[in-house]
Amino acid sequence: MLNVLVDLSEWNRIHYAYRPLLRDPADEMVLETALNSGAHAIVTFNRGDFGETPALFNFKCWLPKEALEALR
Repeated sequence: MLNVLVDLSEWNRIHYAYRPLLRDPADEMVLETALNSGAHAIVTFNRGDFGETPALFNFKCWLPKEALEALR
C-alpha cells in the first residue's frame, strides 16, 4: 500500500511559512506541507492539535477512519 501511495505522490517545494499557527510545534511542518501542496485534507490521529486551523484554509482534518469512508 505504501508503494502505491508513493507512486501517486508528487514532489512539492515549500515556498511559504505559516508558522506559528498550531499549539503543537511538531505539527507545523504537516500543516505547511498540506498548504503548500494544495492538499484537500490532512489525515491524522492527532486532530485535536490542528484545532480550527484547517477550516481557515478550506481543507479537512480527518481521522484515518473518516478518510477511508470518504474514499469509498
